Amino acid sequence: MSTVTTLSEPTTLPIARAINEGLRAAMAADDRVLLMGEDIGPLGGVFRVTDKLQADFGSARVLDTPLAEAGIVGSAIGLAMRGYRPVCEIQFEGFIFPAFNQIVTQLAKLTNRHDGAISMPVVIRVPYGGHIGAVEHHQESPEAYFAHTPGLRVVAPSTPNDAYWMIQQAIQSPDPVLFFEPKAKYWQKGEVDPTTPLARLHETRIARTGTDCTVVGHGAMVTTLLQAAEVAQSEGTSLEVVDLRSLSPIDYAPLIASVRKTGRLVVAQEAQGGVSLGSEIAATVTEHAFTALQSPVLRVSGYDVPFPPAHLEGLYLPDADRVLEAVDRTLKY
Repeated sequence: MSTVTTLSEPTTLPIARAINEGLRAAMAADDRVLLMGEDIGPLGGVFRVTDKLQADFGSARVLDTPLAEAGIVGSAIGLAMRGYRPVCEIQFEGFIFPAFNQIVTQLAKLTNRHDGAISMPVVIRVPYGGHIGAVEHHQESPEAYFAHTPGLRVVAPSTPNDAYWMIQQAIQSPDPVLFFEPKAKYWQKGEVDPTTPLARLHETRIARTGTDCTVVGHGAMVTTLLQAAEVAQSEGTSLEVVDLRSLSPIDYAPLIASVRKTGRLVVAQEAQGGVSLGSEIAATVTEHAFTALQSPVLRVSGYDVPFPPAHLEGLYLPDADRVLEAVDRTLKY
């Protein structure tokens, strides 16, 4: 076990630093935890999420890899077979597709293929989403590809405290976990309490209670929903904000209970709307809470086009105004 100093008292941190501290705690607790990725060593990654970890744990545990995502994930699969717990960083979400075959045809299926005789404790960290004014392949939301794949767990924290705990819980999982990090919120600060986790890895959380309409999202979208709830409150409408946290599996019970209370639901996501997580959520809630719904479930999403150039991202990405417009429509039924 490492003697590196880890977080011991509640403190205020941005999400990027919270993930860094979570990785540090996981590596200090278990020598089998390795980090792999492009420029994650002395540089600390392009977003500095792995800052100083190579200095603390050495180059044998924090590995700068070639620019070869398929090689990164393939190597992690081999390491997992030998008892290690590798954590891979994909530099930007659009770069994950060279590793897509390794993830969906090997990593996701090896445990089932061997009838449970081996586990695949591999975490793949993926900065995702828009709002950073970047170029093509740097602002996408590919979560649904992986949530659609049996054998993969998919999660997305929205707060520093969740980021700190969920990365450790993901590393402890015996199954492969896609860990989607809302990069637009990397520097959003919040309290991190290292003494005890508030929830398990796959638990949905009620981020704000309300009575008139439920709004649900994940990652960076939760901040947008909370902003919409503030505006709605000033106009006399009470929104209940639900943070999914986990995209596969989805913990539906708190969401369905919320919809049974409010009678209405708006699902929001940055990803395109067609054949999406939002579609699945809308269908499932309609199936299980149909008699409680007072209006159709509405979706707010990115448009069904490739992510646009940076100067148009404000038109593409859902904001509080688009969420509130959907809320107004559902309240009119």
